[in-house]
Amino acid sequence: MKALRALLAAVLFCLLPAGCGEAQPFPEDSTMARIRERGVLTVGIKFDQPMFGYKDPVSGRITGFDAEMARLVAKDLTGSERNIRFVETVSRERENFLSQRVVDVVIATYSITEKRAGKVAFTEPYYYAGQDLLVRANDSTIKNVGDLEGKNVCTAIGSTSAERLDSRIPRLRKLEIVERYSDCVPALIAGTVDAISTDDTILLGLLAQHPAALRLVGKPFGREPYGMGVHKEDTVFRDYLNGLIDRWLRDGQWDRAYMATIGVSGATSDSSRPPTPEQNGA
Repeated sequence: MKALRALLAAVLFCLLPAGCGEAQPFPEDSTMARIRERGVLTVGIKFDQPMFGYKDPVSGRITGFDAEMARLVAKDLTGSERNIRFVETVSRERENFLSQRVVDVVIATYSITEKRAGKVAFTEPYYYAGQDLLVRANDSTIKNVGDLEGKNVCTAIGSTSAERLDSRIPRLRKLEIVERYSDCVPALIAGTVDAISTDDTILLGLLAQHPAALRLVGKPFGREPYGMGVHKEDTVFRDYLNGLIDRWLRDGQWDRAYMATIGVSGATSDSSRPPTPEQNGA
């Protein structure tokens, strides 16, 4: 029965744009081979972060830079970017979703840290973000991270943002931890908190939804490398994804995905684009 399913999957794959002649062989029983046989890539992603992972409430389509990265993986594995299933993955559940194999890969503004690397196999960075602040448009008292002393700040549980704030500003009045960054926005507009702090591109997405009410401080105080996360033991899949990221950086697919998502805000990719191995001197 397994052989029959594999044969059917191979026949169907021949009908896809990639075609039989162009499909690269994968090691038997590898994650890549199982995804190709299944015909669908399952991706953990955020649903509430415009420009990275956002579920449109009307169409249901998932948009953003992370979503485009995921679609490129699906296209390489199955022949079509449509062969993908997105699963909402909030910050604190990312490791659990991988260890329990709920998803094949997490692409969800996932900062690479030493602590997380003990539980997850990360790719090389596919994006660099800087931690920044989002405040009310009429609040002129916060000009940089040092102005947060005695203030109420909101961020998401399971993120690296809270750890950096604790180390940089020990005398915060209150650090409010919520499930999703979008949960911070009503509190900021209402004046319950004074600032939201996380990666600048996430904040740009939130700002785009409330441009008259909020402003980005624009003084990053930390660099966050985003990686794709896979099951801790799945180094073969991780290495395959590293190869894809390197190819996209070389052939322009990374740049096209950036301009179609984050780039519409006017942001440039100078500081966020990872270097190729040649640029690293490798």
